[in-house]
Amino acid sequence: MKMMFTMNATRVRSEWSSVVDSVIRDKPKFIRRTRDTMFLANVDMMESLLSEYRFTAEALPETDGSVTLTLREIDLAENGTDLEDAKRKLAQAILTYAEDYYNEYALWSSAPNRKPHIPYVIKALIIGDAEGIVIQCLHGET
Repeated sequence: MKMMFTMNATRVRSEWSSVVDSVIRDKPKFIRRTRDTMFLANVDMMESLLSEYRFTAEALPETDGSVTLTLREIDLAENGTDLEDAKRKLAQAILTYAEDYYNEYALWSSAPNRKPHIPYVIKALIIGDAEGIVIQCLHGET
């Protein structure tokens, strides 16, 4: 990363209010502290960055007439009486998983098989409720 785009953490601390105002109204900031660099952005920017991440599921019809959905991005599955019921349950499972992941972030984000879940976790947390989580089923169904 080019150093010309980073702000020193000491300067950010001393100008915290104006830095936050700038992030909200102008653009995100790269902040450097010793050897670490971080990215400060508002939620609208994060939504934009995560817009290409989608929740997709495969629908499996069961012999009892119910439907099981298996999420492709995260190892989650839910069964419902029909496709819409299964989607509602899977959306709630996604949100619950995201909350649990975030609460134990140090553990889950360092696990090689769970680290790729980070953008989906952040996306679900930004959406904030199961009703807002859109699950796309294979074959273009939503």
